[in-house]
Amino acid sequence: MVDAALPQAVCLGESMAVLLPEQPGPLDAVGGFRSAVGGAESNTACVLAGLGVPSAWISRVGADGFGRRLTGELAARGVDVSAVAVDPHRPTGLYVKETGGSAHPHDLGAGRSRLHYYRAGSAASALSPELLADPAAARLIGAARLLHLSGITPALSDSCLALVRALLALPRNGRTVSFDLNWRPALWRDRDPALLRNLLDAADVVLLGADEAEAALGTGDPGELRALLPRPRSLVVKQDAHVATALDRDGTVTVQPALRVEVVEPTGAGDAFAGGYLAGLLHGLDQRGRLRLGHLAAACALTSPGDQGRAPDAASAEALLAATEAQWAAHVVRAPEPAGECV
Repeated sequence: MVDAALPQAVCLGESMAVLLPEQPGPLDAVGGFRSAVGGAESNTACVLAGLGVPSAWISRVGADGFGRRLTGELAARGVDVSAVAVDPHRPTGLYVKETGGSAHPHDLGAGRSRLHYYRAGSAASALSPELLADPAAARLIGAARLLHLSGITPALSDSCLALVRALLALPRNGRTVSFDLNWRPALWRDRDPALLRNLLDAADVVLLGADEAEAALGTGDPGELRALLPRPRSLVVKQDAHVATALDRDGTVTVQPALRVEVVEPTGAGDAFAGGYLAGLLHGLDQRGRLRLGHLAAACALTSPGDQGRAPDAASAEALLAATEAQWAAHVVRAPEPAGECV
C-alpha cells in the first residue's frame, strides 16, 4: 500500500552551489558573484512540487555552508530532503555561470551563457548502491509513483553508474521510472557514452533533446531514436526548442509546438520541461496535455534569470491546456513582475 503522506515523485542526482555573475562578461572581468543553487534533478523536483506533485530529492551534500544552503532552499520550495546524506569528507559541488553581453573581447556574445563546473570528488560523486540500504531513501523510493533520473549521474563515478543500474533494475511495483538524457560531454570525456543507450532503454519514460541525442546517440531523428530505444513506454524528443514529439511504444505519435517566449535566460528550461511533462503524467493528462504542461513550465524557466522559474498561474495554466491550437500558438509568455506568477 502506498503511503499518501510520502512524496509521489523522487528525483535523484547531484545538485550544486552556483555562483552567478553580477554583470555580463568573461569571468576575469566580472567584479562579483551572488550565490544560488542548481542541478538538473533538483530543478525538476522543484517544478513538480510547484505543479502540485509532492516531491523529494535524494542526493549527498558536503558538511558545508553550500550543502546547508542547498537543502534549505529546496525545502523552502516544498521539496522533501529527508533522505539527503551529509558527507563529512567531501564538499558540495560548485559551478560558476558566465554570461555574455559585455564589450570585453573574450565575451561569449549577447544572450549566450556557459557553465564552469567544479564537481570532481564532490559528495554526490560518492553515491552508490549502498543508498538502497538506507532506510530513509528506501522508504521514499518504495512509496514513489515516479522515480526520475538523468544521464548526469552515471557519468560522475563508477559507484554512481552502479547505483543508476541498480535503480533501473528494481521491481517497478507500479512505479514509473523516467530518464532525462541531460548530455554533458565534459563528464563523459573519460567514460564510455555508449552505455547510455542501455540505461535509457531500461526506463519507462525517456526525455531528450534532438541535438544532445545526435551527440550522444548518433541521431536526433525521433523515428530513429524510437527504433534505437524500443523498450520505454514513451519517448519525448524536444526539437530546437520549438516543438516536442512524443512517440509511444504502441506507435502513437503526438507533436506539440512550444509557446512563444520572451527569453531572459535559457538555463534550466530542459529540467523545467521534464518537471512539467512528468507532473502532467502524474496528474493523468493525455499526451498532448503533458507536452503542453512541459512547454509551459519551460517557458516559465526561460523568463527567469535563474535556473528555476516560478510556477505558472493555475488558472492560466488550465486555460492554456484547454486552448485551441490557434490560441496556443498566439500566446506569448513574458517575464513576470518581481512578485508575480508566470503566465
